[in-house]
Amino acid sequence: MNHATLGTLSVGRLGLGCMGMSAFYSGANTDEAESIRTIHRALDLGVTMLDTAEMYGPHTNEELVGRALAGRRDGVVIATKFGVHARSEGGRVLDGTPANVRRSVEGSLQRLGTDRIDLYYQHRMDPETPIEETVGALAELVAEGKILHYGLSEAGEATIRRAHAVHPVTALQTEYSLWTRDPAEELLPVLRELGIGLVPYSPLGRGFLTGAIRKAEDLDAGDFRLSNPRFAGENLDANLRIVDAVERIATDIDATPAQVALAWVLAQGDDIAPIPGTKRVSRLEENVGADALVLTAEQLAALADLPRAAGERYADMSSIGR
Repeated sequence: MNHATLGTLSVGRLGLGCMGMSAFYSGANTDEAESIRTIHRALDLGVTMLDTAEMYGPHTNEELVGRALAGRRDGVVIATKFGVHARSEGGRVLDGTPANVRRSVEGSLQRLGTDRIDLYYQHRMDPETPIEETVGALAELVAEGKILHYGLSEAGEATIRRAHAVHPVTALQTEYSLWTRDPAEELLPVLRELGIGLVPYSPLGRGFLTGAIRKAEDLDAGDFRLSNPRFAGENLDANLRIVDAVERIATDIDATPAQVALAWVLAQGDDIAPIPGTKRVSRLEENVGADALVLTAEQLAALADLPRAAGERYADMSSIGR
C-alpha cells in the first residue's frame, strides 16, 4: 500500500476505522470473530493505522482491538481518543483536564494491551479547559513514552494553532468525503502551513456513498444514522443524487462506488489518510482496492462539482469545530 505522512508519522494511506465493530451502526456487536478477521486481513493488506476510542462501547472497542493485536503489535499505528464520557441519563461530558488525560491514557493502554499509543487524539474540545493545559499533559505523556504523537478531532483553526504552539500536533481528524467537504477545505491550508496531517473519518459518508442505503428502512432500529439529518426525508432524497453520480463513474471504470469515493479523498494529497470503517473482510478488501485506483482529471473535476450534502452532519453540532 502507498503511504501518507501525518506530521512526522508515516502510515498506510488507508486506515481502518473500528468503531462500527462495537457501536452506533446497524449490526454492531454481532460477530467479534469476523471483526478480528477483518483487522488481521487489514494488516495483511498493508493497512497500518487502526482507529478506535475509549467512548466506543464505551471501552469495548479498545478491548476488541487489543485482542486482535495480541502477538501482532509491531508495525501497527494504534490511534485512540479521549475526552468524551457518556452520561448514564443521556448526553455526554467533555473533559480535557490534565487529570482526565492521564486517567484516560492508563485505561486505554490497559484495554489495548500495549505500552504505548501511537496517535492519541482529544476526541472533542472541552470549552471549560484551555487547550494549552490539555496539550501540556499530552506533552508529558510523549516525554514518558506512553504516547508517541497526539492529535485533535473536530477542532477549529484557533484551537489548532494554540495547541501546536505548545507541542506539535501530528494530525487533525475530521469528517471529510464527497458529501462533507467544507471542514477540510477550510482547514487544509492551516494544516499544511503547520505540517499537520489530515485523517478523514466517514470518508464514505457513513456508508451512504456506497449506494447501499437508499431509504431509512435500510437501517436497523438502533442505528444512530436514523437521527442524522442527512438520512432523513427530503435531505436523503436530495443526497441520493450524489450517490447516483458516483455510481455512474464507478460503472464507467469498472470500480465500486466506495472505491471511487475513497479514490477522490486520496487524490486530495499525500498528507491525508482516511479511515473507512467496516467490520467485514469483503468490505475491507473492496475499500483497500481504492489504493490502486487513479481517477482522471475529468473524473475528479466531475466529482468536485457535485452538490454538497443536504442537512447538517449531526443533529447537535454544538461541540464541532471549537
